[in-house]
Amino acid sequence: MPSERSSHPPPLRKYSGLMAVAEPHKELRFTRSAQAVPFWIGAAIFGIATIILLTVSFYRSDNPALPHPLWAAIPLVLTWLCVRIAIRCTKHAYLILSPLGVEVFPFFKPASGMQMIPWTQITEVEEGSHLITLHFSEDQSSGIHLSLSPIEKSKRPLLAKALTGRVNKTSL
Repeated sequence: MPSERSSHPPPLRKYSGLMAVAEPHKELRFTRSAQAVPFWIGAAIFGIATIILLTVSFYRSDNPALPHPLWAAIPLVLTWLCVRIAIRCTKHAYLILSPLGVEVFPFFKPASGMQMIPWTQITEVEEGSHLITLHFSEDQSSGIHLSLSPIEKSKRPLLAKALTGRVNKTSL
């Protein structure tokens, strides 16, 4: 009698035109959340500027020297732009540690510019305060430098521990 369980992985589901990961529990995702903070602050500042310009323009009939309400459109657009960038930084991945390797996503055009580094290619991980270097050779003559500035400071030790643990596991 054939077993109802299959050794095949579950089928990939499609979400908004993109293929979902078959086993998302097997990957670690690090976002650009530290880069999002200045954009959230900028959005708040521009939003306050918009509110001030709109509020002040109500008294324009009393004082014609006050700015026209349309001037509030400039900080409003800047608020919208900062919010969009902040959401993108908070939501989208910078690094993904998957069973296949390390996936590095650039800020612009991440789908086409993504770089995959297989675990078998990485021989050593070197940690710095603002940089992690993945070495591809024993003599450390080739590799890739990954900036830690897009990642929150509290998450950086987790990334370093995950990378070194995985590289040590594959080198055994």
